[in-house]
Amino acid sequence: MKQPSEIVGSVGFSVLTVRPGDTAVAIGVGDLPVLASSIILNAMQSAAIASIAEHLEVGETSIESEISIELVGGVGIGGEVRASASCIDVDGRELTFSCELYEGERIVAFGTIKRTAVERVSFLARTAAQSINSGNITS
Repeated sequence: MKQPSEIVGSVGFSVLTVRPGDTAVAIGVGDLPVLASSIILNAMQSAAIASIAEHLEVGETSIESEISIELVGGVGIGGEVRASASCIDVDGRELTFSCELYEGERIVAFGTIKRTAVERVSFLARTAAQSINSGNITS
């Protein structure tokens, strides 16, 4: 991972048009045909990942470690939303992002996401070992 001074201030974006399958009804987390909170979080995560993609070394990625979002509005089917994420802090390998999601000029959600930079292969190896040790992998 590059130096914190190179990473802080990085900004990423994602855009999506709400489809019927993106709604709370379709996902089973509500009874209104509005954009599901999990899809809002996905858009914010995508923006955060995009903001640091060029700052990670070959073989590195990041995993979510803490999420705090506040929902302040709904978006119906066909609405177009855009998420932005700005890296506001780097503490060791932990990156903190300030995130927002808008429909047009109207804010729909905002929050903070923390992600931890990890080396892909060793992270997957540790995950597999933990799964084997806990008995979750069957032959």
